[in-house]
Amino acid sequence: MKQLITTVAIALLIASCGTNQKELKTKNTEKMESKTELTNKEKSAALLESLENGDKSTIAYINPTNYKQHNLGVADGLEGFGAVLQNAPEGGFKANVVRSFQDGDYTFSHTIYDFFGPKVGFDIFRYENGQIVEHWDNLSAIADVNPSNRTQTDGSTTLTDLDKTDNNKELVKDFINTVLVNGGFDKMGNYFDGDNYIQHNSMIGDGLSGLGKALEEMAKNGIKMVYEKNHIVLGEGNFVLAVSEGQFAGKHTSFYDLFRIENGKIAEHWDVMETIAPATEHKNSNGKFNF
Repeated sequence: MKQLITTVAIALLIASCGTNQKELKTKNTEKMESKTELTNKEKSAALLESLENGDKSTIAYINPTNYKQHNLGVADGLEGFGAVLQNAPEGGFKANVVRSFQDGDYTFSHTIYDFFGPKVGFDIFRYENGQIVEHWDNLSAIADVNPSNRTQTDGSTTLTDLDKTDNNKELVKDFINTVLVNGGFDKMGNYFDGDNYIQHNSMIGDGLSGLGKALEEMAKNGIKMVYEKNHIVLGEGNFVLAVSEGQFAGKHTSFYDLFRIENGKIAEHWDVMETIAPATEHKNSNGKFNF
């Protein structure tokens, strides 16, 4: 079973409408006109949570004739949705959006799901003229609390420092490229306030000391985490999401890292790592990234 949570949610909404694409486009236009007061990030959160509450009106947020899918386990466009409906479980799904942000035409959300077991994920949507035209995601099973007794989704949700968005994005981009991609671990201290660092990765404890201990333990077990390329950095205020590509334990991996910035330093971190399926299993040719 591929990690198709968001796509199945959208598919179920489409199927329940019982309309062809032309009729659906008309309904979308009518509903969008009545919901112009919502921001794009509010639309994204509502769409994701309709997975649980069954709000069919959120289908209006999707462009019915121009929708590109980057979940590699799903065929492109609306025609890909029917193929995943057969995997829908009895009893429905659950979805709780913990954090949702927007950056220009993009939104990014941090969500807890229940779909064939508890999962956590990040979803990115791109909008044109108020409708979703493109989607990316990273999903994984929910793990136990980490060595500092933190979960993958708890912690701060307060959005601040909107005037510092660009500076905070630049800080994270520099950290990803300097430290994680190019291996400049001797420069780690430039990005943190000493050992004051809240960690939500399920394998790592708080602080740079917790990170060092985890890396040392992985090295002992022959496990390597390698960042090869950063594809995009999105941010709103004090929250910044970086999407990168690399290797984890020898497997081609997509890294989604969410950071909270405080006083110009990285203060908190959440992430989701997903193994990228081999090309022979891809159901669309859009690529996992291609922003």
